Amino acid sequence: MPELPEVEVVRRGLERWVAGRTVAAVEVLHPRAVRRHLEGADHFVADLTGATITAAHRRGKYLWLPLARDGVATGRVLVGHLGMSGQLLVEKPDEPREKHLRARFTFTDGGRELRFVDQRTFGGLATEDAGEGGLPVRVAHIAVDPLADDFDADAFAAALRRRRTEVKRALLDQTLIGGVGNIYADESLWRARLHGARPTDKLTRRQVDDLLEGIRDVLAESLAQGGTSFDSLYVDVNGQSGYFSRSLAVYGQLDRPCPRCGTPIRRESFMNRSSYSCPSCQPRPRARRS
Repeated sequence: MPELPEVEVVRRGLERWVAGRTVAAVEVLHPRAVRRHLEGADHFVADLTGATITAAHRRGKYLWLPLARDGVATGRVLVGHLGMSGQLLVEKPDEPREKHLRARFTFTDGGRELRFVDQRTFGGLATEDAGEGGLPVRVAHIAVDPLADDFDADAFAAALRRRRTEVKRALLDQTLIGGVGNIYADESLWRARLHGARPTDKLTRRQVDDLLEGIRDVLAESLAQGGTSFDSLYVDVNGQSGYFSRSLAVYGQLDRPCPRCGTPIRRESFMNRSSYSCPSCQPRPRARRS
């Protein structure tokens, strides 16, 4: 699933190519694309037709675009989640339609259109009222991400150590820290020399600080390289893939040498997924005594 860097790359593309433009028409081509819009597809189309998209925002893995009419904010927003395979692409109107095109937005200026493409149909779009501070209600439970100016490191450290769970499980909890998924959790833990099974309540403040530094560094580096693209599904609004996959230290690197010590990388099962780590740099913690 796309994580913070991949979604932020899309947000920046929407800010550049879509913000400030007025929607001329909306075409919903698959009902699952708007299944989260409980009022139905017709209401979704009517809510957007004639509205101006004023900006592009993100929290965690969610995107939202505030709407206005006649220069006045409506208090409504278009919310999007890419799911496993969703793409928001900006295309010339005469470009052939993609095989898995689910929704299409044209604009009154006649320029490039916005297309929502989703092979697996786990992503989705909806409009809703903006909540406090302009934040959509369905996004309000997502914690501030570690690259945000208002991220509180002290509060994060305290909340992490209160969790009494494994540290990797905590990192994937979007109510604790936004935008971190399986890939960047593994990479951050490697940088902090922590095994994902390390109990959060046993972490020292120094270890938490090292972990947070690792999270911020790996997210920033990935963002600078356009995110991590393992296949053609993870692209920016122009269909271009990121190349941070070339810089991954442990994720997907089974049996390759650890970049730090040379020990072969191991893979372990984790919540129906895989975790990658270095057996030497990240020793598994001893089991708790009952």
